[in-house]
Amino acid sequence: MPNTRSARAAALLAFGAALAASSALAAEKLDPGSATFYQTARLIMTKEETKIWGRLPDAASRQEFIADFWLKRDPDPDTAVNEYKQEFEARVEHATKRFREGIPGYNTDRGRVYIFMGPPDRFEEFPPQPGSSDRGFTIWWIYYDYQLGIEFADERGNGAYKIRDYDGDFFGAMDVFKLGRNVRADDVFSKKFFKFETVYDRSSREIEVRIPAKALMFRENDEGRDQIDLVFHFYIYPDGGKSKEDFGESRTVTLAPAEREALKTVDLRFPRALAPGTTYVDVIIQGREGTKGKIRQIFEIKVPK
Repeated sequence: MPNTRSARAAALLAFGAALAASSALAAEKLDPGSATFYQTARLIMTKEETKIWGRLPDAASRQEFIADFWLKRDPDPDTAVNEYKQEFEARVEHATKRFREGIPGYNTDRGRVYIFMGPPDRFEEFPPQPGSSDRGFTIWWIYYDYQLGIEFADERGNGAYKIRDYDGDFFGAMDVFKLGRNVRADDVFSKKFFKFETVYDRSSREIEVRIPAKALMFRENDEGRDQIDLVFHFYIYPDGGKSKEDFGESRTVTLAPAEREALKTVDLRFPRALAPGTTYVDVIIQGREGTKGKIRQIFEIKVPK
């Protein structure tokens, strides 16, 4: 693997520090509804969402954020049930009951991983090995869909298991659940793990989205050309936390087969004037009606004042 064990350990320390920092924000005075939401939802907030949340000036703006937070992750907004929210709450309940280590179960390492990825496909447990300083057991959780294994160690023998190592794309797998991605290979996207780019052209006042061409599932249309229909939704959070804006647009990309084969990225532009300062642009890309694929990323865009 490209990551060394020490590099992975450093990444895990950063992961723990980020969660601790977000937990500290919960100590700030919030209205009861916001405090209840943030107590567990902070675990699946992206770093950008945490920054946006910290900017919100009042309870009304936080309630709007909460509604958007779940809507963005809903795999099928046309139904009465938000399956993502329902699954998240069920995982939090299980983690709270199952992984008690002197702190709420959802704040333990096993609890957090369970919330992100659900129950492992395979479980392995090992007693302390000769010559090891461990006093308790070591366990591995293995997830086949994510091609990921996670090692938890009870180093002190007190029943508190900490993540010690992992094999696979640990943070990529977390992002899938955090952002509410819903990618099916037979739909509009060919890969579960891929990233796109969003930049701002200040001169033309346009947001440009660049999607890897190989990640898109083109279909042959009636004219023998390759076509894909996409729906974009943008949530824009400017400096100061007020005046959130959101808008959606549909785009169709049609290419000759030879053009598509030579294409590295599909670049699409959306006119929108961004104010000077730091703006967070949350981009959701889906297929047209009848498809379920959805990808999402949040970008920090700085426009000089």
